[in-house]
Amino acid sequence: MSTDLGRAAQVRMPEAPIDERAAANIPGWAPLALGLASIAWGVDLRSSNNWLSAVLVVVGALLLIGLTPVAPGQARVVALFGRYTGTVRTTGLRWVNPFTLRRKVSTRVRNHETATLKVNDADGNPVEIAAVVVWQVEDTANAVYSVDDFVQFVGIQAETAVRHIATSYPYDARTEGRISLRQHADEITARLSAEIGARVALAGISVVESRITRLSYAPEIAQVMLRRQQADAIVAARQRLVQGAVGMVRQALDSLSEEGIVDLDEERKAVMVSNLLVVLCSEQATQPVVNTGTLYQ
Repeated sequence: MSTDLGRAAQVRMPEAPIDERAAANIPGWAPLALGLASIAWGVDLRSSNNWLSAVLVVVGALLLIGLTPVAPGQARVVALFGRYTGTVRTTGLRWVNPFTLRRKVSTRVRNHETATLKVNDADGNPVEIAAVVVWQVEDTANAVYSVDDFVQFVGIQAETAVRHIATSYPYDARTEGRISLRQHADEITARLSAEIGARVALAGISVVESRITRLSYAPEIAQVMLRRQQADAIVAARQRLVQGAVGMVRQALDSLSEEGIVDLDEERKAVMVSNLLVVLCSEQATQPVVNTGTLYQ
């Protein structure tokens, strides 16, 4: 079973073009103080030395432009003239090259719930299925540069994986040893998590967990399939009842024979078996008949 799951979870996706690395950055409090001091000094020198005043103001402005606040659960992807230079994950006020472009990327854990999808299962029966995916950005560089919109990418790939899972397995297993959507929740969710993880790995996304939140037959066949499930349950209950009754009859005959209470011939054993099976397997209470004569009358 696990081999089938692993083989089915293989998804071919392109290689990630770039890997995350740390960007050059320093604490921002010193550049903040120097920038404010430089601007203040330049303003004071404006009347006596315009050239030096302009230089000081520009230097102070550059120092302030390079300040980058990084909140917990966030990262800044830094690029210089279109070239990725690294990612700042250290929280607090940081300072980077003021000529770089800094894009904010959330690294918090997020939820994505798919819409209720109507698909045909492996047996061709229409079912409605939905799932929730818990995911997180693991590689910010791939999240920004490998796909256009990684949030939309996760949503589309999650729905694709849910559809593929729903069409790969039947809603109910009619044969023993066959994986079904309803009866093997753990195997199906493991398969779903593995496939979604393989699909979104290109974008630097890590799947924490996935769960099926809705699973049912489509309304047009729900009543028919419900009657079929009820019939299967009745048949299974009858089989269990007959097995138990046969065991009780065998035990009764063995006890009578071992203790020597009564010696029954084959014909009387058959009658006793028939009567006991009627009593044990009947849906309604049976009416006893008391024999006041001999065993054979």
